[in-house]
Amino acid sequence: MYLKEFEVRWSDVDANRHLANTAYINFMVHTRMCFLADQGFTHRIMAERNIGPVVFYEHMYYYKEVFPGQPVRVSLEVVGTSEDGKFFEFRHNFYDAKGMNFAHCEMMGAWMDLGQRKLVALEKDLLQMFSTVERATDFRVLTKEDTRRMSKFPKDLA
Repeated sequence: MYLKEFEVRWSDVDANRHLANTAYINFMVHTRMCFLADQGFTHRIMAERNIGPVVFYEHMYYYKEVFPGQPVRVSLEVVGTSEDGKFFEFRHNFYDAKGMNFAHCEMMGAWMDLGQRKLVALEKDLLQMFSTVERATDFRVLTKEDTRRMSKFPKDLA
């Protein structure tokens, strides 16, 4: 399990004086990008390959309030990838200074070609790098159908 530590700053707090939902998202994004960089997916590599990660969804579950000045840790677990590396699913948990879990998130995303603006499989060398990462005990191989399982597409207005 990958862990990143943060301090809850004044700018991370909402009108209720607890950790704002946008701060949870920012902490998760930073954790994911640090994780990816640690695996070799640096900004330089992504720029050279003209790819970037995109998020399909982030489902948040909040259990307990967190206040400024308290350190928090955000975990990342790889719970799924497609065989070609195009799709990925991560799980995040949020822990307070005592190690108590106060929030949980399930997220799914994919890799996008930034020139063509379409989803792409990872190139062979990047797929090899990503296939060596530690996987959650409930890891599964994802298919395109898994990316649609939670969605109910509404009709267009037009």
